[in-house]
Amino acid sequence: MARATADMVEEFARFSAYVERLKALEESYWTIPLEEGKWSLKDVISHMMLWDKYFYEEGIHKITLGEAVTVRSLNFDEFNADATRYAQNKTRADIVDEFCVMRQRIIAEISGLTEEAYTRKYKSGDGKTFAIRGYLQGFIPHDKHHRKQIQRFIRNVFDL
Repeated sequence: MARATADMVEEFARFSAYVERLKALEESYWTIPLEEGKWSLKDVISHMMLWDKYFYEEGIHKITLGEAVTVRSLNFDEFNADATRYAQNKTRADIVDEFCVMRQRIIAEISGLTEEAYTRKYKSGDGKTFAIRGYLQGFIPHDKHHRKQIQRFIRNVFDL
């Protein structure tokens, strides 16, 4: 059974509050790899924020403006490497604030869309399709994946 639009939007929005609470962790914890050979907390949140920014700027915002969608398939490894470089010169507060602002922009714009616009398949920049519903269906599990990593890290660090 398909999930209701409002439920998906609400779940997508809730992750901002979780990220905001992470700001309470000392700055030093933000640069420790979540696991051996993995990204730091700062890298993970930066990675998530930059994916949100990309889909907002190249897809969601363009849909609300009535413009052509320019989302296209990207090289994930390159994009993610850029996200870790981006995070290097940022504080935890910078990263959290940027994440929350970008996520709020997405929520504000998709909350005002009709169901048709939300589910419609738009032609993407590389001739494939992009749908806001499909974006949420892909990124809600992405949020959950990273949340589990972060929770495991916090339990290990604080030996809870």
